[in-house]
Amino acid sequence: MNSPDAIAHASARVSVIGAGNVGSTLAQRIAEKNLADVVLLDVVAGRPQGVALDLMEARGIEGHNRQIIGTVDYADTADSNIVVITAGLPRKPGMSRDDLMRTNANIVVEATRMAIAHSPNALLVLVTNPLDVITYLSWKASGRPAHQVMGMAGILDSARFQTFIALELGVSPADVSAMVLGSHGDLMVPLPRYSTVSGIPITELLDAATIERLIERTRNGGAEVVELMQTGGAYYAPASSTCRMIEAMLLNQSRLLPVASYLQGEYGLQDIFIGVPARLGKSGIESVLELDLTDAEREALHSSAKSVRQKNAQALEMLKESL
Repeated sequence: MNSPDAIAHASARVSVIGAGNVGSTLAQRIAEKNLADVVLLDVVAGRPQGVALDLMEARGIEGHNRQIIGTVDYADTADSNIVVITAGLPRKPGMSRDDLMRTNANIVVEATRMAIAHSPNALLVLVTNPLDVITYLSWKASGRPAHQVMGMAGILDSARFQTFIALELGVSPADVSAMVLGSHGDLMVPLPRYSTVSGIPITELLDAATIERLIERTRNGGAEVVELMQTGGAYYAPASSTCRMIEAMLLNQSRLLPVASYLQGEYGLQDIFIGVPARLGKSGIESVLELDLTDAEREALHSSAKSVRQKNAQALEMLKESL
């Protein structure tokens, strides 16, 4: 049941910055779930307008009356309740990770400032990679309170772990609950102790070697999709993961979800955005849940955070003149 304090459903507006595969699919998810009107913005003229028109022409078939606007003008995003930034470039042949960070950091910092100028009270959700660093930079550029800025990754990583567990055991994914902490990358921290099938920890259902194999597949989940597709990366599951966050906030559901959250002492970490379970509602991140971790789990999380912190420092140095 939705809280009476949920954001007014009929007037809710979500702006999606970036009309690539993730952004376009997210716009479809939001509209067809009847969560909000959608403004889809991109720098490539014609792309967002074409996607928006296509989605509008499907409204009668899908049975909703949501408005979907495509634009290249940030003024059209004014008064958004939530701004989602998916804009950025994928890594290309010959491009280093530092090059990718520099390019996408500049794109996202500019997008953040432009969007917040027109929607100063919006909640910010970041999807662009490298996710944890980009979320930190967007927060710095936005001037918004930390609890109103967050990154999407933990839900996606957990959904992949959930999928691989369900496939391995031959059970419905609806019965599987998985938990992944840490950065969105090779150092993410899947937690078998907190991953269950109908309440039963997977440590009682699978042997250690099998669990480790599923963990490695989860860590490489995005790369596996890229390798198979060859011409692009994942977008259906990332869009669904982002939509889950938007739904929790617009409807004030107080959902406990793993998202890149700003930590101020939780898990022994300070001044960093990293994936942890957080309660999402109409004000953004309402609270961070600090799980009781083993020494090995905590060490893995701190190793993940160390890598993110190093990248944060590099990114801040790159952008020192603009932040």
